[in-house]
Amino acid sequence: MRCSLAPRLAFLFCISLCLSWEGPGVAAEDFPKELVQWVPRPENPVFEGEGEDAWDQKIRERGAIRVEGDRYRLWYTGYNDARSPNKFLGHATSPDGLRWTRDAANPLWSKSWVEDVFIMRKDGQYLLFAEGKDDIAHQLTSPDGLQWTDLGKLDVRLADGRPIPPGPYGTPTVWFENGTWYLFYERGDRGVWLATSRDRQVWTNVQDAPVLAPGPSPYDREAVAINQIVKRDGVYYAFYHANAHRPWKKDWTTNIARSRDLVHWEKYSGNPIIQNNCSSAMLVESPRGLRLYTMHPDVRAFENPKSK
Repeated sequence: MRCSLAPRLAFLFCISLCLSWEGPGVAAEDFPKELVQWVPRPENPVFEGEGEDAWDQKIRERGAIRVEGDRYRLWYTGYNDARSPNKFLGHATSPDGLRWTRDAANPLWSKSWVEDVFIMRKDGQYLLFAEGKDDIAHQLTSPDGLQWTDLGKLDVRLADGRPIPPGPYGTPTVWFENGTWYLFYERGDRGVWLATSRDRQVWTNVQDAPVLAPGPSPYDREAVAINQIVKRDGVYYAFYHANAHRPWKKDWTTNIARSRDLVHWEKYSGNPIIQNNCSSAMLVESPRGLRLYTMHPDVRAFENPKSK
């Protein structure tokens, strides 16, 4: 960079830029092609709001898809502002991950706000982490993925043990390894923080600064939130959504970053991996190979070219 300031000021200015610049991202060859190359299925969207006066007239934000035996299961957020201001939990099943049938018992959960759903199985039960009202993260448990019990909001603390400042903490994404629970959460989409727990009762920040920050590239300059963590050959990969504008524009994107310790993340130089307002991604390992589903504002399926 050529600087036109006086020599001493120019030197300090250039050094500060170099120290604060994060670079354009990690080279393409350092990310598995199976995680970054995607083509849309011709059936898209494969699931969307029911329309008319249904309780799930519209769907939004992240859902969860699991393959269990010979069927796919989808948990999603449905809403109808004309009927209720709340967001409810819905469930659907599919034989192939493309043709979906809604559960006759929907909505499965309407006692509290459920939005931006993350589901995992551990010790014989389903664990659901989601945003509640005002983007306050909470957790629910279930023996079968159908009957749920709300355990209340997540107790998240600063690194020194004090409660985090009041305000939203949403898009909860969880990873479990070696007896430790890892919680990734965003605050107004202005960064992603990481807290850990041994018992899912109290979560303590690893550090009080974000582990994944917006920018410096334009595509994620105004918003980032992690949707899922996967691990390949000892390396962690995070699928995250992003926006280039605030207030939001309908140009949400799907992106990927990598880490070796869950704390220090490097963004892919080829981001976004999916554009066109497709976000809140979930990677699914199915009998038909890897699929990436984007969930917002509807569910769309993408496959790696090699699996087609």
